[in-house]
Amino acid sequence: MRKPRRIDGDLKILVLIFAAGSVEALLVEQYPGLMPLWMPYEFSWGVFLSCASGVALYSRGLRRLPVVTRPPGWRRTAFFIGVGLIYVSMQTWLDYAAQHMFFIHRFQHLLLHHTGPFLIALSNPGDVIWEGLPPGARKRLQARWLRKLMNALQNPILASFLFVALIYLWPIPAIHFWAMLDPRLYTIMNWSVTIDGILFWALVLDPRPKPLARLDYGTRFIIVTAIIFPQILLGASVVFAERDIYPVYNICGRILPMTGLEDQTYAGLILWVPSTMMSIVGALLVLNFMRLNEEAAAAGDGAKVSNV
Repeated sequence: MRKPRRIDGDLKILVLIFAAGSVEALLVEQYPGLMPLWMPYEFSWGVFLSCASGVALYSRGLRRLPVVTRPPGWRRTAFFIGVGLIYVSMQTWLDYAAQHMFFIHRFQHLLLHHTGPFLIALSNPGDVIWEGLPPGARKRLQARWLRKLMNALQNPILASFLFVALIYLWPIPAIHFWAMLDPRLYTIMNWSVTIDGILFWALVLDPRPKPLARLDYGTRFIIVTAIIFPQILLGASVVFAERDIYPVYNICGRILPMTGLEDQTYAGLILWVPSTMMSIVGALLVLNFMRLNEEAAAAGDGAKVSNV
């Protein structure tokens, strides 16, 4: 008697991801008014599949890695929290609130461009995700054009320029006006800051020395400190503005009882203080990685900074 064919584990995961996404999408479409705040205001397959796939690949890689080479618990926790923050920013009612209050929008972008990508990069997930990828996907990711693109995007000058440029681009009043009213431009805005944040913080927070990492510790320290002043300048310019320069929120309708200037002031403080503090923390981490690497090299015990 022929035994029933065993379903491949990867196929089970894919089926589970699509089933969960389909149920969530159906509920949001059919019963939008009954959904709790932690459910999406508008369901996005792109966000759902990206976050779910990232978690699935990371979990798969962890299971495949030998116990002695798995990252410590705090790094694993950082990865899941980082992905979770990105998901919460775009797939809960926080996204709805961000479309109606400027300071909540800036908080959303703080999570998308800084905190979420920062924690993902701090987890140093590259080896784990690579282990979780199917062989075919690994081969495609080694394509020459993709490696050239990554080398260009993670050039230290271009990487720091893009990081600051996106912080300045989307709050330009005329651009911000249309981004908040055009769903396609709004999606591009959120995805651009998220992807750029992951690329930038992954470049800076790689614990390994060069040539294992793309840049040496000194260069990373310079670029992460170089982005501090532009963030302070932008935040201060919004805080001390004497008029409401973001009237689009009057059109969308503010959901909290505050004036446009009050909303704008809180948004400027978010641009100014926590964003700057995260850059300072990033600089301190780079110095700490350098110290740990020097101590490991001096000890000659082959210790890996990436596993600290």
